[in-house]
Amino acid sequence: MPTARTPRTDPLTREVVELIGTVVTRYHEEYEEAAAAHALTGAQARVLGLLAVEPTPMRKIAEQLKCEPSNVTGIIDRLESRGLVERRPDPADRRVKVAAPTDEGRETARRLRDSLRFAREPLGELTDVERTLLRDLLKRMLGEGDGGNKGDAATA
Repeated sequence: MPTARTPRTDPLTREVVELIGTVVTRYHEEYEEAAAAHALTGAQARVLGLLAVEPTPMRKIAEQLKCEPSNVTGIIDRLESRGLVERRPDPADRRVKVAAPTDEGRETARRLRDSLRFAREPLGELTDVERTLLRDLLKRMLGEGDGGNKGDAATA
């Protein structure tokens, strides 16, 4: 029978939680500034970033962003009017539309991604072992396991 875990309230856990909150806040602030520098809202920049990875059905974008599909429709409309995104039939199901970046959209997403320096510069100061350990710990916190790399960072 599973037992409920008692939440940790020790000073170290509280400090780590506060630091995570500070990192998230600073990341969002920089992301919003970078988006604004490209005349995008944060939501538009996030959608464009997702689409730069692969064309995606709008319903799936809504799931990834945890928002209503109608919100995604509005975001896609605005990105499309700027020539950054286009709608296409899904090759797997022509009744479904996917949103895909245009060449200009891919380039804008790349410039946006490259302008985010908040985490990249401090991470560059960590060793490969430290970055691997941090990645594995973050994945573990997110419940993604370690992908079979148990101990790699600690033993390297």
